[in-house]
Amino acid sequence: MATHPTFCRICEALCGLEVDEEDGRVTAIRPDDQHVVTQGFACIKGLRQHELYDTADRLRQPLKRRGATFEPISWEQANREIGAKVRQLHRDHGPSSIAMYVGTAAGFSFLHPVFAQGFMQGVGSRSMYSSATQDCSNKFAVARLVYGFPFTQPFPDVDRTSCLIVVGANPAVSKWSFLQVSHPTERLKAIVARGAKLTFVDPRRTESAKVAGDHLFIRPGTDVFFYLGFLHHLIASGGVDEARVDAHMNGFDDVAKLVAAWSPERVAEVTRIPAEKLKALVEDYQSADGAALYCSTGVNMGRHGGLAFWLQEVINAVSGNLDREGGTLVGRGLLDFPAFAKKNGILMGDARSRIGDYGMVNDAFPGGVLADEITTPGPGQHRALFVTGGNPLITMPGSDRLRRALGELELCVVLDIQRGETASLAHYVLPCTTPLERPDLPFIFPLLLGMQSRPYLQATEAVAKPDGEQRDEATIYLDLCRASGRPIFGSRIAQTLLDLSRRLEPADASGHRPVPQRRLLDLVLRLGGAPGFARMLADHGHGLRRADNRGGSYLGQRVLTDDGRVDLAPAPLLAAAERLEQAFIAERGDQRRLKLITKRDVTTHNSWTHNHQRFVGRGTNHVYLHPEDAAARGLAEGALADVASEVATVRLPVRLSEDLMPGSVALPHGWGHQGAGGLSVARETSGVNVNLLAADGPGALEPVTGMAHLTAIAVEVRPAAGPQDTTSWSGIDPAASIVAPRGPS
Repeated sequence: MATHPTFCRICEALCGLEVDEEDGRVTAIRPDDQHVVTQGFACIKGLRQHELYDTADRLRQPLKRRGATFEPISWEQANREIGAKVRQLHRDHGPSSIAMYVGTAAGFSFLHPVFAQGFMQGVGSRSMYSSATQDCSNKFAVARLVYGFPFTQPFPDVDRTSCLIVVGANPAVSKWSFLQVSHPTERLKAIVARGAKLTFVDPRRTESAKVAGDHLFIRPGTDVFFYLGFLHHLIASGGVDEARVDAHMNGFDDVAKLVAAWSPERVAEVTRIPAEKLKALVEDYQSADGAALYCSTGVNMGRHGGLAFWLQEVINAVSGNLDREGGTLVGRGLLDFPAFAKKNGILMGDARSRIGDYGMVNDAFPGGVLADEITTPGPGQHRALFVTGGNPLITMPGSDRLRRALGELELCVVLDIQRGETASLAHYVLPCTTPLERPDLPFIFPLLLGMQSRPYLQATEAVAKPDGEQRDEATIYLDLCRASGRPIFGSRIAQTLLDLSRRLEPADASGHRPVPQRRLLDLVLRLGGAPGFARMLADHGHGLRRADNRGGSYLGQRVLTDDGRVDLAPAPLLAAAERLEQAFIAERGDQRRLKLITKRDVTTHNSWTHNHQRFVGRGTNHVYLHPEDAAARGLAEGALADVASEVATVRLPVRLSEDLMPGSVALPHGWGHQGAGGLSVARETSGVNVNLLAADGPGALEPVTGMAHLTAIAVEVRPAAGPQDTTSWSGIDPAASIVAPRGPS
């Protein structure tokens, strides 16, 4: 048995791990006590990930659909047939007929998203979609307008802040988004222990709020009005750093004019945060020696996620906390990727979608129009879809519509490690290596952007071997490019060089040679002035600490707008803000309706950890209600309830929780696996997919950011209609959990 240091790649925490391996199989995983930053912390999901991979459900050969079943085929046949279909579609319908959906898992590998994009560049198609438009495209779209580049994402200086206000985020369960922070609960406790102010603003008293700090309830979907009232009082109380604004920013007068009408007293009508409490929060922020506002998916996925995040960034900037120690920082990566990408037009695409006329964000269109792009005839109609690192049938809004749309495709290819919901509808399923079976570097956020609270660098060798014919995604896409007659990145030179370099790689049992992953990763490290890949493994197996991020390194130096100044008032956002008065009136008149929020369980991760009995527990999610709301509707703990939005109704058992703000309903996401033919544990669960309740299609998405609205959804909750077993949810037919999808939105 051998022990290897490595790091986890299932979320942004990137926890250091030690892996016991015997004959190419992982036998145990432990936290790495010697890791330079994470120092012995890891979550249960990371420590048991090998049990998720090493099951009978693992994909080990390429599969081809034959009617309602799949049959194993060779890689040669898969590449030949997929390539031939891509050639035919490209010839007959043009490159835009070939689309790709990139999921979150792709982002936690360095080479995977690069080669996936390279395949689409080779095809010549801009028909890219990503999971970002379900949870974070608002941040990318706003950053491009305000800072000049979408990946400029200031983050809170967690270890030095004197005041941190967290809106719609729950680090104790979900870690931090767009920032690597190890051991989140201990770091939250440390903020309070050193005398700093920590406040969570959320419709639910979250696990994080119970760990440390104060908590303020807020009505779901009213975050934008919270930020308006916050900025109004900041300006009124003299909290603007006028010298810094004059030196580095444009548009302050326009923003000040916008917020003039939104006093704390007025916004309290919809947020339900008393004006005195909001003013006190602003004064805590204003008087702190370094303060930060931070938000995540609870804000991002609401109806005004783009405007809310914009106002947050304005507050951090005009208060003097942007680019300040203890405030928000803009990290430095191993390379100056933002400057390089901006200069070369990377992630700066300006095409518009055929359906809905939505702009690209990070070179991708909104996932919420994918179903329409497949089903609507005309030039550019999508006829082929490649799905990589994701499971859109669970994560996308309107997933019932998308399911029907996928059935109309002439070609659907899914790359995955197990056959989940989306893969179960594919024409071809291609088996991929797991994170433990490939060499790697940290993904783009920490490596190229420096989004780390305590910066470090790490490399890992593969610590396990595939037990079948699985291949890494970079190799798969290079082979598909050759089979399709379309060179990777649209460059025959790149295709030729990569093919030639493979000759130096050891062959697998079939004689196939992979992409030279280690050599490519070594090149990235050396270009950034870091030790090479082999030296990183030999001398810095537990990580190499880098210099801490510091304030004063961004403003006036690395802002990528055309004039080098932060744009506080981009025209598209000001135009969108003109609709806030109407939204406020609607919200004020809608105060009696329940608002649905999503939540995560600590043992699950998006949708893919449900194929393990230890993680799925009782085998269902629940609808959580405050006892007052439940009693008013004749519902008790364990009863079955129908939860109805404007687009669908789902049925599931009730749990009561006083942690919820009255008027709020919570429903964990990631469930609903009854259609996953290749997930033997998950498909036996009875949970429901909360995203069935969300609308998709043109008109249902946020105009500037393309974001779907997956939280703060108005719903009715009532006792389940018809015969039912109210004593045991396990006795309910899983198919009955989806009561009435209502068709196109």
